[in-house]
Amino acid sequence: MLLAILAIIAGFALLVWSADRFVEGAAVSAHYAGIPPLLIGMLVVGFGTSAPEMVVSAMAAVDGNPALALGNALGSNIVNITLILGVTALIAPIAVHSTIVRKELPILLAITLIIGAMLWDFTISAYEALLLITGFLLLIGWSVWSGVRTKNDTLATDMNAELNQQTLSLKKALMWLTIGLALLIVSSRILVWGAVEIAQQLGISDLIIGLTIVALGTSLPELAASIIAARKGEHDIAVGNVVGSNIFNSLAVIGIAGVIEPIRDITEAVFWRDWVVMLAATVILLLVAIRFGKTREINRAEGGLLFVCYISYTCLLIYAVR
Repeated sequence: MLLAILAIIAGFALLVWSADRFVEGAAVSAHYAGIPPLLIGMLVVGFGTSAPEMVVSAMAAVDGNPALALGNALGSNIVNITLILGVTALIAPIAVHSTIVRKELPILLAITLIIGAMLWDFTISAYEALLLITGFLLLIGWSVWSGVRTKNDTLATDMNAELNQQTLSLKKALMWLTIGLALLIVSSRILVWGAVEIAQQLGISDLIIGLTIVALGTSLPELAASIIAARKGEHDIAVGNVVGSNIFNSLAVIGIAGVIEPIRDITEAVFWRDWVVMLAATVILLLVAIRFGKTREINRAEGGLLFVCYISYTCLLIYAVR
């Protein structure tokens, strides 16, 4: 048990550090390649901060633990909205102006409903997983198209300001990109092993471990990125990071895991508890986004509400283990 706990702690620490290096290296490399800042903000940063979830879930599926992969994806989406945006808004109200972010929110809600339809029969087949992967590829195409057509979006302005502060050379950026990706894989294997070992020794399901410990740990890069962005006044990056990450989690993380190993024997609690909470969090975020037309911010009261939702959901999971 002690070795498994140490593996989780070491895995988390290495995962957060390697994810940060990977995102930084990828963003700067893309900038050197002449990719528009808006696309870097939409794709590179969103994809990069979701890399821990993707790699951890893929490793879990390869090891024959697809339930852990599913719990990681659903749990990370809940953590991203309730904990990350909640804490970030409590620190500093998040002003949002990006039209791209507003367009992505209804897409996220639609994807969440599709995930719910797939969970209705308590199985995600390889065919359904392939549909999610296809949706992910289509989304990337839409993002590129929108990024090229959209001019003067505030997300692009924030991203450009962030990139202009970077002093990495192309050689160093590529080096951190490679090292970060390699360490992501290593840290993910360590983390998955420790999580599965603890679940087996305590008699807790892989799903619960995925929804709690693993989901929180793999969401730490998003938490750090959102808080730093908000404190710098780059609010559109903070929200865009969460929305983009949730879209990637729903499509790519579940899709990749389901292609490797179909997710069967899903319990009713996954639908009626975990998916319903994820849907409610997404709807709350969308309703707050509608208010952006007037106040253009997630204020501290709304951040507090989101944080309370996270605490309540965590207590619900703890009660379920008893």
